[in-house]
Amino acid sequence: MTQASAPPRAGRRRSDREIVALAVPAFGALVAEPLFVMADSAIVGHLGTAQLAGLGVASALLTTAVSVFVFLAYATTAAVARRVGAGDLRAAIRQGVDGIWLALLLGVTVVAVVLPSAPGIVDLFGASPTAAPHATAYLRISALGIPAMLVVLAATGILRGLQNTRTPLYVAGAGFVANAALNAGLVYGAGLGIAGSAWGTVIAQCGMAAVYLSVVTRGARRHGASLRPDMTGIRACAQAGVPLLVRTLSLRAILVIATAVAARLGDVDIAAHQIVLSLWNLLAFALDAIAIAGQAIIGRHLGANDAEGARAACRRMVQWGVVTGVSLGLLVLAARPLILPLFTSDPAVHDAALPVLVLVVATQPVCGVVFVLDGVLMGAGDGPYLAWAMLLTLAVFAPVALLVPALGGGLVALWAAMTLMMTVRMLTLWLRSRSGQWIVTGATR
Repeated sequence: MTQASAPPRAGRRRSDREIVALAVPAFGALVAEPLFVMADSAIVGHLGTAQLAGLGVASALLTTAVSVFVFLAYATTAAVARRVGAGDLRAAIRQGVDGIWLALLLGVTVVAVVLPSAPGIVDLFGASPTAAPHATAYLRISALGIPAMLVVLAATGILRGLQNTRTPLYVAGAGFVANAALNAGLVYGAGLGIAGSAWGTVIAQCGMAAVYLSVVTRGARRHGASLRPDMTGIRACAQAGVPLLVRTLSLRAILVIATAVAARLGDVDIAAHQIVLSLWNLLAFALDAIAIAGQAIIGRHLGANDAEGARAACRRMVQWGVVTGVSLGLLVLAARPLILPLFTSDPAVHDAALPVLVLVVATQPVCGVVFVLDGVLMGAGDGPYLAWAMLLTLAVFAPVALLVPALGGGLVALWAAMTLMMTVRMLTLWLRSRSGQWIVTGATR
């Protein structure tokens, strides 16, 4: 090894260690989130089909409502990481506190809307007459935990911005265990039925929020940051979050359109679509973990006025995204004979899902680039561009997907449209990353 080659290699090793140290715990925390719903489903499922159907409707509504506000985590991560890079931990934590106050305000507003309108929302979602009462009961109780859920998002963003993804992993793991124990105890031990499951989830979420608030409070006192609400800071957090909200809603619209089109193709195709989409989402968690590391690392470099460090980190994380995408694709391809029987024994569904699964495997490297660059631009605070790029992607995808049934296309054609969607995303993100316009240094963008 020459002296000239040693520093770059040493720098790559340091960069790789940092990415792994942030991404692996982030992946664990991300996986813990759907496990909450799985635990609830496993416990409530033994009460009866109507209760499980009600849980399915209510949990889908809650998940959608909370995921819309995921910008609380993303925007907070980027803003806090910039302050960390600038060496101002007091301002970094103060920035995060503003995000928590915004989360509380949004959470209280959502609760005020959901509680009186829960029956109408459940009916609009198409719940059956037998499932609707259970869905309404679960939704009304669980809605009380929405402020805590949003606080968890904002506080998670603070810790990620502080380059700490281990604490969210520990809190998520403990929350999952507490949720499962509370659900079992309240549903069966206390005989509360599906209401017990809802209360267990609320208590677990409030416990997680309390832990995060304790951690943030200690950090604020240590660095002399105020915990009082500051309307100027709260408005700034909201303004930074609006473009990311548009991005998230556009992405949700794409997934809803895809599911609606699959439903029009028939029962076999919608069943196969749900299987493939579930696997696609699971693979996305691994890639999103690298994106989370990207948010924290890029924000810190830009806050430290290190433009070249941000470029180098971007290049390295894209490499990680491609390699991870290829590895995940090969893993799924090798395990495909085992995967499909886990979901269904229907050979018709297997036949419909298999070619789509192969298509998903082939596009994982593209997904790796998309997720990583998405995280890089979020870490740079480039929300407006992300919003416009996702709106463009939606405009391209929607007509193509909606034409699939009209032109006699099947599930493979629909997922070809999904591949087109990811390709458009990759092109828009790659062009932005190449332009360098996302590189704006300083403690604030």
